[in-house]
Amino acid sequence: MKEPIFTGAAVAIITPMNEDGTVNYEEFAKFVDFQIENGTDAIVICGTTGESSTLKVVEHNAVIKWCIDYVDGRIPVIAGTGSNSTACAIEISKEACENGADALLLVTPYYNKTSQRGLIAHYKAIHDATDKPIILYNVPSRTGLNIAPETAYELSKLPRINGIKEASGNLDQIAKIHELCGDELNLWSGNDDQIYDLMERGGKGVISVLSNICPQETHDIVQKYLDGDKEGSKKLMDKYMKLAKSMFVDVNPIPVKEAVSLIGFNAGPCRLPLIEMDEKNKAYVKETMKEYNLVK
Repeated sequence: MKEPIFTGAAVAIITPMNEDGTVNYEEFAKFVDFQIENGTDAIVICGTTGESSTLKVVEHNAVIKWCIDYVDGRIPVIAGTGSNSTACAIEISKEACENGADALLLVTPYYNKTSQRGLIAHYKAIHDATDKPIILYNVPSRTGLNIAPETAYELSKLPRINGIKEASGNLDQIAKIHELCGDELNLWSGNDDQIYDLMERGGKGVISVLSNICPQETHDIVQKYLDGDKEGSKKLMDKYMKLAKSMFVDVNPIPVKEAVSLIGFNAGPCRLPLIEMDEKNKAYVKETMKEYNLVK
């Protein structure tokens, strides 16, 4: 049995930017404190929502180190260190380990993709080059590559492959992964609209975009389930479903950075090629947030 790195809701945290596109560390510190003070169970730094794909390697490493140092052990920090280059992923992962990350989040190779055998070789190479727990990240809608349940099972045999962030949206596949791997591969939802459904299939929580604006509520959806209050968990999930889906009216993290700004933080712009939402989507996000009393 592999103990999960965390249970509950980890925030797939945004990276606040200044208007010139540099990282706004002063605002970042305020936002990290807000997350910790409001129930977030772990921070995933430099994931998709953190715009990792537009950070230079030196920036990527610097943001991870800054977050680890600033959090200072208050909650786990999971470093997004995936790449479509195995060598690059190893380089970033090793530095994150040296800087004190609690775990690594490794997205599947994208664009060049690979075979299922290639996935096993890719993850094994990173596993063998590092010394921290690893969470696989399956998001085929972005990468064009799916981790098959049988591949997840093979990878679960490696001692530090701790779990998988499942964002395939395929609940049958998720159930099959749990059936094959059991407690040797922890499951976290990568989709905020499927938290309850994944918990029903053996999940330990969620790595969440919604947590950026509703950290306590997202935590509570999971915690109620873990505490045996399935009805309460489902009710809360249903309540926040519309808000969760509104964070994806445009490409992530465009809507959630807008939402974070609306709740009072200076999230700043996204880096190109991501651009500001159109006025229609901006209005929709704001009106939806008003329904949840997040803005006036």
